[in-house]
Amino acid sequence: MTAVTDQDHTEQAGDAGPENGEGAVEEPAEGDADMGGKDGHPRVESAQGGPARAGAGQRRAREEAAHARGEAGETPDGPVDADADSAGGWDDGLIARRVTAETEQAAAVEVRGPNAPPPDPLTYDGPLRSRLDALRELVGLSRARLDSRTLAEAGQVLDEAAARRRLSGQHTVVAIAGATGSGKSQLFNTLAGVAISETGVRRPTTAAPIACSWSDGSASLIERLGIPPRLRRRPLQSAESEAQLRGLVLIDLPDHDSAAVQHREHVDRILALVDAVIWVVDPEKYADAMLHERYLRPMAGHAEVMFVVLNQIDRLPGEAAEQVLDDLRRLLDEDGIALGEYGEPGATVLALSALTGDGIGELREALGQFVAERGAPARRIAADVDAAAWRLRPVYATGRRTGLSEEARDDFAARLADAVGATAAGEAAERAWLRNANRACGTPWLRLWRWYQDRREPATGRLPLRAHPDEEATARQRVEQAVRTLADRASAGLPAPWAQAVREAAVRGSQGLPEALDELTARAGLPPGRPPRPGWWPAAVLAQASMTLLQVAGGLWLVGQIVGVMAPNLGVPVLLMVAGIIGGPLVEWSCRMAARGPARRYGVEAERRLREAASGCGRARVLDPVAAELLRYREVREQYSRVVGV
Repeated sequence: MTAVTDQDHTEQAGDAGPENGEGAVEEPAEGDADMGGKDGHPRVESAQGGPARAGAGQRRAREEAAHARGEAGETPDGPVDADADSAGGWDDGLIARRVTAETEQAAAVEVRGPNAPPPDPLTYDGPLRSRLDALRELVGLSRARLDSRTLAEAGQVLDEAAARRRLSGQHTVVAIAGATGSGKSQLFNTLAGVAISETGVRRPTTAAPIACSWSDGSASLIERLGIPPRLRRRPLQSAESEAQLRGLVLIDLPDHDSAAVQHREHVDRILALVDAVIWVVDPEKYADAMLHERYLRPMAGHAEVMFVVLNQIDRLPGEAAEQVLDDLRRLLDEDGIALGEYGEPGATVLALSALTGDGIGELREALGQFVAERGAPARRIAADVDAAAWRLRPVYATGRRTGLSEEARDDFAARLADAVGATAAGEAAERAWLRNANRACGTPWLRLWRWYQDRREPATGRLPLRAHPDEEATARQRVEQAVRTLADRASAGLPAPWAQAVREAAVRGSQGLPEALDELTARAGLPPGRPPRPGWWPAAVLAQASMTLLQVAGGLWLVGQIVGVMAPNLGVPVLLMVAGIIGGPLVEWSCRMAARGPARRYGVEAERRLREAASGCGRARVLDPVAAELLRYREVREQYSRVVGV
């Protein structure tokens, strides 16, 4: 009998009529199959309740075969004519070889009872869940800074991990992939124990993926791969096979080097969804550059869920098989694929012959142990996370120290202070304090002279003067230069997207910064009116007034003596005048010496106020946005470290 196909459940079982004792058994509706057949296979009942007879007419067989070829996208070798039907053969052009009932046994379709419990969903361990959560958080934090194409692979990994987690954790989906003529379909049939996938010299032979499940409950997994029911099979019923490979779902893929684009698309799509893959190579194409560069090398991180099988060793004489196998291991090592040959995690490399059966038992044993562990789905997801994290490394990690140092912050504040003239303003405030002290404590004659000088020249130091246009332009250029320097220092060592975000934040903050600095400078500058006076100033003013009075008294005394009003006595009035003349400048000099300290403190305080005002404005407009971008980058770096397992 030929392999049993999973036909549409809506077809009536009674439509299958006798045809020379041969025909394909259609899959019954779920829960309606009679499992009481002598050979253990499901027995399909007809619409009247009796066994469905094997033939419904040659026309029905031809229609089903043509329908199968059309849905699989394969061009048949020629029309099915009456001569072929009369010979008793049936060829669907895709999924079954032309065989006879004496040489092939039927593969059972998947049948589950109406009360069968659903398979347990897949569970991830704590570290993998933590890595997936970190990757999800990483993608969320990065959407505003990275384009969708950069995050597409990470998002796809998260979607596939969530989709696989909802499905059966009792099954392991393994794909058989290989080049044209490598014998992967023959290996697929050998593992199943029945001819399911078509083999032959016509290329390409397999046009669509075919699934074979060793246990019930795998329908949702196969549906996820997009394999229709008519391309789903069950292996040859045997207790040993069921026990050894229970939970295995084997997928026969089209040739990855097929000339048909649709075949290669099938391969790429399903390889991204299966839990593991068996790469079948032959002695002629095991070193094919397309296989290594397009598939094996990019999938080097998936070595733990990978089998590499050297098929057709029966064609190699003597020790040639071992030599080819050693060379294959060398190529895999150059591809970066770890080989699990001494108990270490890595790819399993085997040599066999699907035609003669040599090495098949070893592959069955390795597959059985691999499936029984039930860890392949989680390892596949972990490898996908590793691959996504590795491709995202350039946008999250550069291996250089990043951040904004205190030195850079202080330098930025100093540049802004220079732009607003904080140092010059402090010096002007100091001069104003000293000038006020001199005016208060100076001699009347010197004060009169200075008043005359002030009348001739405009006052400076205390009253703010309007800057010239060239000075305003210079100040603006200094502010812009300070912002550029800060942005360069803050973005140094950052990956390109985050460095660009930091520079953009700095540029946005610098807009309107010179005007804001001018406004703050006017508010934080010197207070209106005279500078404050220390407590000793009244005593100094009184002493200076006393010296002036001495001069006046001595002068009047002398004048009185000259005009004869007073008795002649030159000594006392001269001494009074000399004391006043010498004491006045001496008091002024003493006050000037005493005023230096308060004047300096007053200038420093004025400079400090301007620096703080400029620094606060620069911090609010530039430093805080830049620091926010750096903080966001630090957060994504922490999440990325969790993703990579650090």
